[in-house]
Amino acid sequence: MKTLTAGTPAPDFTLLNQDNQPVTLSDFRGKKVLAYFYPKAMTPGCTTQACALRDSKAELDALNVEVLGISIDPVKRLPKFIERDSLNFTLLSDEDHAVADQFGVWGEKKFMGKVYDGLHRISFLIDENGVIEHVFNKFKTKDHHEVVLSYLNENS
Repeated sequence: MKTLTAGTPAPDFTLLNQDNQPVTLSDFRGKKVLAYFYPKAMTPGCTTQACALRDSKAELDALNVEVLGISIDPVKRLPKFIERDSLNFTLLSDEDHAVADQFGVWGEKKFMGKVYDGLHRISFLIDENGVIEHVFNKFKTKDHHEVVLSYLNENS
């Protein structure tokens, strides 16, 4: 697994959102994008992370940041996650993990003694020109939003 690094152009992609509508990364040029990859909708850690981003939306909006949550969940699972937790940002389905592969966040994981391929919980801040500005890969799910906001406030 070779994760993309800061200074690298973000791969442009189009994925289906929770409304089964295509969303293309380059449509957000002129804004910063927090593309955060999470393993599975409606699991405890992913819910904690998503709800904290939901609660930080006003601060993120003020910093001109659009949030895109990306998982390998099928499209039909995403509206349930949004509705259950009143999420206020876009979720995208990368069911075949093609985008995760491009960003280098799909690879070997270990859990309870089992080794398997899966989605790593890594976030990318993409600048207004489509270049990766920062990679967030060291955080706890409950602190993710604070790490992101701290970086944004120090660097804006």
